[in-house]
Amino acid sequence: MVFNSIVWDFNPEIFHIGSHGVRWYGLMIALALFAGYLIFKRYLRGDKLTPEMVDSLLVYCAIAGIVGARLGHCFFYEPAYFLKHPLEILKIWKGGLASHGWAIGLLFALWLYTRKYKIPFLWLMDRIVIVVALACVFIRLGNFFNSEIYGRPTNLPWGVEFVRDRLYDRTTGALLPTVPRHPTQFYEALSYLVIFIASFLFYRKRNMEVRDGFIFSLTMIALFSARFLIEFLKNDQVAFEAGMKLNMGQLLSLPFIIAGIGLIIWTKSKPRYFSREQIPEHK
Repeated sequence: MVFNSIVWDFNPEIFHIGSHGVRWYGLMIALALFAGYLIFKRYLRGDKLTPEMVDSLLVYCAIAGIVGARLGHCFFYEPAYFLKHPLEILKIWKGGLASHGWAIGLLFALWLYTRKYKIPFLWLMDRIVIVVALACVFIRLGNFFNSEIYGRPTNLPWGVEFVRDRLYDRTTGALLPTVPRHPTQFYEALSYLVIFIASFLFYRKRNMEVRDGFIFSLTMIALFSARFLIEFLKNDQVAFEAGMKLNMGQLLSLPFIIAGIGLIIWTKSKPRYFSREQIPEHK
């Protein structure tokens, strides 16, 4: 049997509590935090991070991630609207999160965390970036359930028709027919899964032989390079991206890629290794 395309007509809401719907996207975020917490606590925390410190780390990541993602969407993609209607920023249930804002918020929160517990920043980032890659897998699956952030039309057999996000004809108001599109959410999810597995295996095998910051830098370069390349297949997310050679997602990815390359070069002059870092005991 040959498939011309896949028709995706999935309800993004799991169930309702009163007038509020519980969505698959929210469940994916919860699963991302839960899976990351379990893996970090079991395999990545080392002997010096207490369970209580890991619990605190989860709170930092959850709050900073959501706040950063919301602010990133508001000010990277729709600044004019949200500057005019600032209270709308709080209405997160209406949707609108940006992964680059999530990354910035997370970096800031982890910097605060390492200052509080007197932990070397790069030591922590080499570990946390691994579960961040896994979290990206769940988030992109959530986008797929939401029928959002998909790609341009395609004739490939795995093209997906997102019938719940049909467009209207501006003249007649009639619904336009759907066409198969690149399921870029899956392209990203698969890329991030490969990056997670590779970075996790590398950490488990070679964590005593690489400089602090190396795994963080390499994984960050891989994550945002994958995002940069897949963006070429995506639809524009906002109107002002029309006609741009590089869209907003690509422009925001470039600083992370450049920072990762710069960090690898910089840490080469700082010969600190995992086995030599001393983390203070916390009681």
